[in-house]
Amino acid sequence: MKYQSKKKALLLLADGTIFHGKSVGGKEGTAYGEVCFNTGMTGYQEIFTDPSYFGQLMVTTNAHIGNYGTNQDEVESSSVKIAGLICKNFSYDYSRPDADMGLLEFLEKNKTLAISDVDTRALVSYIRDNGAMNAVMTTDVDQVDKLKIELAKMPSMKGLELASKVSTKEAYYFGDENATFRVSALDIGIKMNILRNLAQRDCYIKVFPYDATFEEMSEWNPDGYFISNGPGDPEPLHASIKTAKEIIACGKPLFGICLGHQVIALANGVSTYKMHNGHRGINHPVMNLLTGKGEITSQNHGFAIDRNDTEANPDLEITHVHLNDNTVAGLRMKNRDVFSVQYHPEASPGPHDAEYLFDQFFESIKKSAKEKVKV
Repeated sequence: MKYQSKKKALLLLADGTIFHGKSVGGKEGTAYGEVCFNTGMTGYQEIFTDPSYFGQLMVTTNAHIGNYGTNQDEVESSSVKIAGLICKNFSYDYSRPDADMGLLEFLEKNKTLAISDVDTRALVSYIRDNGAMNAVMTTDVDQVDKLKIELAKMPSMKGLELASKVSTKEAYYFGDENATFRVSALDIGIKMNILRNLAQRDCYIKVFPYDATFEEMSEWNPDGYFISNGPGDPEPLHASIKTAKEIIACGKPLFGICLGHQVIALANGVSTYKMHNGHRGINHPVMNLLTGKGEITSQNHGFAIDRNDTEANPDLEITHVHLNDNTVAGLRMKNRDVFSVQYHPEASPGPHDAEYLFDQFFESIKKSAKEKVKV
């Protein structure tokens, strides 16, 4: 179904800059969040349902969004997590045979505001120069003065704890209960494809809420631990950082991705900082310093760990670096079976160059379990 008439819409940035567009139909109104952009050519459904994007207004740099519809099997969580969508051309028709609904219907079902006909090239260029900032998108284009007042009240992403908004409320299980190994996963915004990758490697996973204690996670007697990706600033996650410290101390294998990587760094006394506009896309180049091989990676983060702090810590080794800006993309502990990466080896969307990290985690678990039997 194609909407013949579209309401005027606009995006108002915190610094007062306005970009004009039109509503795509469906939901109308207003949405607030931090504006950011993703450079991926595909994978919009996975992006929209990624918990790491909670509270953000997503600008897609690809010119056409919605052209292959959506498929329920490709969501990364139970609902859309972005605060709103901003795009250039919105496709009402789709041509993929295995799609089960169009993007408009999908967004309507999830009560998500979307606007199109925005000059996204100019908008992305502006964000690159001026940094990610709070913004409001709306179809109430005659309420700009009122919106400016409300926008000014929004808290900055810096210092904002959002993991509690997306984490599971109760622990649950994923995978085959007859699998050889058990993994306790701390959910601070976990993606479904992470769980799939762990389950495919003979692991049965118990997923715990963001504020779970080490005692709760260890009571299940897991063979290894995992700390997930997620949204917001890592520094306010005091309970998760405490749990990470205790997991590290126990000696069992620990793997962290994205926000989990930052939590592990904080547990080791390494500071984090908010980036100018973050890394979000599926073609980010990373160098594996241990193998000398390059990887094309999927990334989604607005915070990073301090490289100087990491290099100064005698217990840590930088294993991966981002080749665009030399930020830390991976680390490991020298005296513990602990490692983490800033990017997404499970991709979804994105390349599969880094899937070996799940194999590495599995081998660590297998080795640790064998040593336990010997003792």
